[in-house]
Formats: sequence, structure tokens, C-alpha cells
Amino acid sequence: MSDIRRSILWVIFAFSLVLLWDAWQVHNGRPKTFFPAPQDQPAASAPATGTQPVAALPGAAPAVADAATAPAVPRQTYVVSTDLLKLSFDSEGGSLIGADLLKHLSTGQSTPVRLLLQNDQHTYVAQTGLLGSSALPNHKVAMRLVGQARDLAEGQDSLSLRFESAPVGGVVLAKTYTLKRGAYDIAVKHEVINQGAAPVSPQLYLQLVRDGREAGSDVPFASTFTGPAVYSDAAKFQKIAFEDIDKNKADFSKSANDGYVAMVQHHFASAWLLDAGVARENYAEKVPGGTLYRAGQKIELGAIAPGQSKAVEARLFVGPQEEKVLEQLAPGLELVKDYGWTTIVAKPLYWLLEKIHAFVGNWGWAIVLLVVVIKAAFYWLNANAYRSMAKMKAVNPRIQEMRERLKDKPQQMQQEMMRIYREEKVNPLGGCLPILIQIPVFIALYTVLLASVEMRDAPWLGWITDLSSKDPFYILPVVLTLTTIVQTALNPLPPDPMQAKMMWIMPLVFSVMFFSFPAGLVLYWITNNTLTILQQAHINSRMGVPLKITLPTQLFKKA
Repeated sequence: MSDIRRSILWVIFAFSLVLLWDAWQVHNGRPKTFFPAPQDQPAASAPATGTQPVAALPGAAPAVADAATAPAVPRQTYVVSTDLLKLSFDSEGGSLIGADLLKHLSTGQSTPVRLLLQNDQHTYVAQTGLLGSSALPNHKVAMRLVGQARDLAEGQDSLSLRFESAPVGGVVLAKTYTLKRGAYDIAVKHEVINQGAAPVSPQLYLQLVRDGREAGSDVPFASTFTGPAVYSDAAKFQKIAFEDIDKNKADFSKSANDGYVAMVQHHFASAWLLDAGVARENYAEKVPGGTLYRAGQKIELGAIAPGQSKAVEARLFVGPQEEKVLEQLAPGLELVKDYGWTTIVAKPLYWLLEKIHAFVGNWGWAIVLLVVVIKAAFYWLNANAYRSMAKMKAVNPRIQEMRERLKDKPQQMQQEMMRIYREEKVNPLGGCLPILIQIPVFIALYTVLLASVEMRDAPWLGWITDLSSKDPFYILPVVLTLTTIVQTALNPLPPDPMQAKMMWIMPLVFSVMFFSFPAGLVLYWITNNTLTILQQAHINSRMGVPLKITLPTQLFKKA
């Protein structure tokens, strides 16, 4: 078997390993890395103000207010807006049942992304309440708004909404939401007031409730995670698949003194954040008797004597996975932007990409300059590959003549071919190994562009107004195909006709696949191809090897 065939087998072997890894992920109940099944997208309709299905209390039977202590109050929805968020609060439990991200548009639409909502098709809400040995105020009790619901006014830095419950079991629960200009995190203060005649020792729970419908991704050949996640300094970041919850196989840290509980989906997340040092019990489970899932934290408040009160401060993050913002909010929160197994390479690439963007101010040009930096880092490795290709091209006529002369003597042909390679100091694998080494970098950059919400609606030039979506006019994919053809034509043809045909067919097939890829990734690959052609031309010129274009026409003629 020739070295050329061995190199092809190595490529096939590497690709097979990737497919095996994908199959192993599926076998263990994790989402597929490649070729995911299409997911239904939740309908984005306005939050309903009528009665909706609600989640039972975590770790306890549903506890509802007694009619004598919690008179019926008409259920209302209160809507307030800041410069970044439009939020809807429900008078039932004072829960957050709607969150529009005003700076991020839904894919292909002119309306903001609606992250939290509650209607007949989709449920994704943030709830809090109290648990105890007897009935206490929870996310099902009626609460009244103290004051008025107003938008953040011009020149105003913050606004607050305070909800209070009627006494339930002698206990009043008050929730105060404080929204700040330019922030996606909401300060939430819980005050527990004991108006009864006996001490109480309640638990405060903070939870995120949603259905199991995956948010999915518009990018082909990619699967993104949707579901709960738990972080603690000891156990680090732990994703919890809905399927694992269904099978009672969810494995995560149940107790901690730090960290957070989140709901994660492509580009966006929500999370309850408590101060470090506060002991909490984490949970992620299916709501009994329904199709909803909940993930949250429970905190022991200790004994509260009659006439006394206790307050707990927390923060609720609802927003995009902007890495720099997440890093400042809480330790480990940036991990909700999940790079998967490419993290070790992807995080440095994103860091470099973000630094370049801070300099040029345009994500498209930042991608172009990032490719220049990567090509510079791999310059000598690529130079060796191109020298090997140039030598192969120079020796190709001798190989072709020898194959024709010894076509009936395959064993002698192989021996003669190896002799020519030794004499000319040619390594047939020299052009393949550098490409294999760079494959992890390409996959990591693909993950960065897929996971980075900064690419949403990020313009580059003219018709490219969203680097996270495909080119609407397919101009970039056509340019990519042309550069791929030129790059392939500059490489030496393998001696074997079948291998030569595959050398042309495979790049063209991959080029066609790029017609559905994000414009940012296609831009990356065009820049990479262009720099590769220029470097190859430079190496050939220095070695005195003519830059010859080898067209594939003769390869498809019948023998």
C-alpha cells in the first residue's frame, strides 16, 4: 500500500473517531455533536394574564393559602422596561413570567428575543417562595404590588417593584425586584415577616421552571445544549440533560456554599445567584404530574421569632451569554457559554478574537485578523507542508511514467515509488499531517462562532448584516468554492486516478456544505484559503517550482 493511501486512511480514521465520539455521546444520553435531529421551536407569543399551569412546590406537597388568610385577588400582570429588558411580573406569587431582551432580535424577525414566557405552548419562568411544615407563602399565593409599575425613566439608574403577600400561616413574604440600567442581573430581596404567635423555621426556594422543549440552533451540523446546569467551586460546571432527569440519572452537586443554578440554551441563559458562604441545597427535577422541569436552590432561614423578620439577598440573571459580562457577575457563570470538549482551545481563541475586536470594532474584520494570526502561528508547519507538496509536484512526472511502465507489476511499482521518494527526499505525508494538526483549531473556532452571542446581528460588509446566519445571497460560499478550486488545483495530483478524483471531489462537496454555514465561519475559511494560496505560491517561488494549475478535466475521461 502506498504512503498516499496510508495518508487517506489516516484522514478516514480521524473522521471515524469523531463519528464514534458522537455515537458515544448519544449512547450516554447527551445531545449529539453533529447532525442533530431537528427541534421544534417554541412559539414566541405574549405572556398570558389568565390562569396558567403552575409547578408544584419543590420537595413538598403543594401548599396553598387558606381562603380566610389569603382572600381572592384578581390576577394581574405588571410590565416594566429598562434599556435592556422588558419584564412581565405575575401577581400570583410575584413571579417573573416574561423577559424580552431588547438588544437582541429573534432570528429572521424584527421583534426582541423572548427568553422567559408563559403561554399554552411554552413555559419558562422564575419563581420563589417559602417551604415549611405548614402552609406558607409560595409562588402560588396572591401578592399585591406596593406602589406602581413604571418603566426606567430617562436619567434614572434603577427602579424597584415590591410585592407583598397576605399572611399565610402567620407569615408575610415580601419580594423586592431592583432593576438597573445597563444590567441583565436583577437584585431580588426576600423579606420573611413572622406575624404569628409562634416561631417559624421556613426554607426559601429560588427556582427556574421550563418545559423540556429544546431551543435548538439554526446552524447545520451542530447541536446545542438546552437544560439545567449547576455550578459550585468544588464540583465545577455540571450540565443536566432533561433525559437524565426523566431517567433519574441526573448527577450533580446537591449541596454547596457557593455557585449557582441556571437554565441554559443556545446564546442565552438565566441563573439564580447567591452570595458565597450561604449554604444552599441544589435540586433539578421534573414537576410531579406534568411536563415541566425545575432547577433551583433551597436555603434554610433558621428560626424567626414572632414579630421578627429575616431578609435574604439574591440576584436573578436573565440575558445573553456575553462572556465578559458573565465573568463579572459571578465566579464560573461564564461557563454557561459551553464550548464542550473544545474548551481548552476555544477559550483562548475567543479571548484573542475579543481582543482583536476591541481594536478594530467589527467582528467580521476581527475574524479576518484572527485567521492571519493563526496562519502566522502555523507558518513554519505549513511551510514544511508546502515544500513537501512542491517536491511532490516536481517528481510527479517521474511517478506517472513509472506507473505506466510498471502497471502490470504492482509490487515492483511500489518498490520503485519508494526508491524515488527516498532519492528526492519526498515525504508523501508531509502535506497531510499539518492539516490534521490544524483540524482541532478549526473545530474550536467553529464552536466559538457558534456559541458567541456577539455574532448575532453583527454586521461585516454591506449585505452581511448577521455573521451568525448564512449569507443571504450566497456570495461568500461561491467565493469559498472558487478559492477551494484554486487551492486544490495548486496541489500535486496523486498517482492513483481514483485518489486524484477524490482529491477534487471532497473539497467541492465540503464547499457546497458551507452554503448553509454562518457567514462568519465562511469568512474565516475564505481568508484561510486565500492566505494558504499566497503562502504556497511564495514557497514554490523560493524553491524554483513553477506554480502550475492542474485541472481535473482529464481525470474524468473514460479509460
